[in-house]
Amino acid sequence: MRKEPRPHWSFSAINQYLRCPLQYYFERVLKIPRKSVGSGLILGSAFHHALAIYHGRLKTGQDVGWDDVQQGFLENWHLREKEEIVEYKPKESRDDLIAKGLELLKLYLEEPPPAEIIAVEQRLMVPLQNSEGKYLELPLLAFIDLVTREEGILKVNEFKTSGRSYGNSEVEMSLQATCYVLAIRESYDEWPTVEFTVLVKTVKPKLQRKKTARDEYEIGRLGDLVEIVERGISNNIFYPVETPMNCSICAFRQQCKDWKPERTSCAETPDLMGLNGATVC
Repeated sequence: MRKEPRPHWSFSAINQYLRCPLQYYFERVLKIPRKSVGSGLILGSAFHHALAIYHGRLKTGQDVGWDDVQQGFLENWHLREKEEIVEYKPKESRDDLIAKGLELLKLYLEEPPPAEIIAVEQRLMVPLQNSEGKYLELPLLAFIDLVTREEGILKVNEFKTSGRSYGNSEVEMSLQATCYVLAIRESYDEWPTVEFTVLVKTVKPKLQRKKTARDEYEIGRLGDLVEIVERGISNNIFYPVETPMNCSICAFRQQCKDWKPERTSCAETPDLMGLNGATVC
């Protein structure tokens, strides 16, 4: 039985609060179980499991073929189906999505394999600091798909399945990349590069590779951002961010409709904007 890690931050938790604080509240504070899971999460889980088999066997020098990878994909998909109710998008079917996932896997396996694999699905727990060098109470837990070395430089490889191509700005501004660079720097004492391999679910599937890097400033900014998120949570600042992307796939739609904010005549505001706890009525 695997021991649960100590309280920590993860990219998914940070990003969830930034994307919709109320969803964070329902899932991570109230711990309301999800009644269903989006088909994209099922596809991503099966895809990552299959790639872990492929890269793991490459790392240990074992033979690995298409049948092994395909079996890993399908086994993970069927396991998740038994455990969860899968919610499909309009005009999307289970069989079509499985076929598309296998098509994306074949596309990746046609690429030259990584030459020097350092780690596969590596979990790293590292400290967080703000831009002034102050350590935060909770560390960061990163779960990295693949770590390789390319021309002597460590590289974080992050795999994505997507319905559309990624733009350069998405990679350059990715908080996930910043989290992973911090984890590798703290664990390996080296600055890595990051490469997003995006498998795009278009009619004719395609593969994108987008590279980026981070520096000391961006690492400190990550710590500053997490400090603000912590302050918001400790002051019970939870509110909905209603967008088509957030709400269409949210498992807490009914709870959100039923939600009412707590109201007081006067409140001590948290110092989120340099107000120094001013009383606002």
